Amino acid sequence: MPLSWNEIRHNAIQFSREWAGVTSERAAKQSFWNAFFKVFGVNRRVVASFEEPVRKFSGAYGYIDLFWPGMLLVEHKSFAQNLGKAESQAFEYIRRLAGENRLNEIPRYIIVSDFARIALHDLEPEEHRGLPLFDSKRGLTHEFPLDEFHRHIHQFAFIPGY
Repeated sequence: MPLSWNEIRHNAIQFSREWAGVTSERAAKQSFWNAFFKVFGVNRRVVASFEEPVRKFSGAYGYIDLFWPGMLLVEHKSFAQNLGKAESQAFEYIRRLAGENRLNEIPRYIIVSDFARIALHDLEPEEHRGLPLFDSKRGLTHEFPLDEFHRHIHQFAFIPGY
């Protein structure tokens, strides 16, 4: 049974406090995302994996930081790094998934973070379903500082299955 929104909100506040001030992607990103999923009462290992390989245009492999096939792709950076770079990487990985004919694995959601900020991109919001796939107005982004996470939990309703 999914957690109630009150439990999730309480968990989100606690999560934000625990992760305030963390800066090193290499040292803490996997623990961060395991704890992030726990906010919603979800065991990350059941739905998503770390370091999913995807062949880049150059032929070398890139690795998606966290991947839930068909649902979510996460790119994480160290504190104060450019989230635009993480977004570019995420969209590159989506293009490569398509290029590898892994169409059923292309996610609806992208999250990028540097610990202090989280940006959620919904690539198929309900209110934009009628727009063409590559329309520049298609998609919604919610970006906020970590300490406001509890105010944005409903945008992550897909994680607990709401």
